[in-house]
Amino acid sequence: MGAKTLRPTKARALAAAGLAALAGGAIAADYVTVPAGTLASAIAGDSRAAPVPVEAFSMRVTPVSKGEFRRFVESRPEWQRGRIAQIFADPGYLHDWLGATTVGDPATDDQPVVNVSWFAAEAYCEGEGGRLPTWNEWEYVAAADATRRDARGDPAWRARILAWYSTSARAALPAVGGTPDVYGVRDVHGVVWEWVDDFNALLVDADSRSGDDADKLKFCGAGAINLQDRENYAVLMRIALLSSLNAADSTTSLGFRCVRPLAKDTR
Repeated sequence: MGAKTLRPTKARALAAAGLAALAGGAIAADYVTVPAGTLASAIAGDSRAAPVPVEAFSMRVTPVSKGEFRRFVESRPEWQRGRIAQIFADPGYLHDWLGATTVGDPATDDQPVVNVSWFAAEAYCEGEGGRLPTWNEWEYVAAADATRRDARGDPAWRARILAWYSTSARAALPAVGGTPDVYGVRDVHGVVWEWVDDFNALLVDADSRSGDDADKLKFCGAGAINLQDRENYAVLMRIALLSSLNAADSTTSLGFRCVRPLAKDTR
């Protein structure tokens, strides 16, 4: 079975094995606490579906930058371009860099890293003592704006996100560190799309283009029929992008950020 249908655990094992070596050069990133709550999932097709509970967690304030990822591959050369195992990255991995550990213009160090595979993103997050967020965790935070925990019902808010999605992927990326949302998280929208841990489990039914398939709802964009909120086209676009990927894939507009579990009170 391929990486798309099987949870890619080998990257976790490799990352865990190197945590001690990485600890001395780990990046000190800012995380904020995201309180527990519920998410009215846009995926569930059953209108009777209950809101999804989301436990409190800690999320990276900004996406991982090129400068941060450069320091990671300097400490972990097995994740450098040209040295990474082919099973963990496609030919486009970090192709916008000048070299294995050379991003290019120093001014781009603060831009979000892109052209990075799920495997490499997960290994990086392991190095920060975390992991990639689940779809529910990411969407829970992505529903917020500067003052509201859930702004998804605001047509103007949705329109701003869709306007960004319509921009060319060739446009220069801005530096991370935009306006914080109600949780203190920045750049969830308007900078890059982001990997989630369970990207390959978002659609229950596989897309089918077989002319003999009687279930015509499996064709291409018909997945929108299974959305709870069919007006939230931005969510559908995220589902379509992530569901189209394999764990070794990379794109020019896809980055990532990490989350950590909250320390439990053992008193």
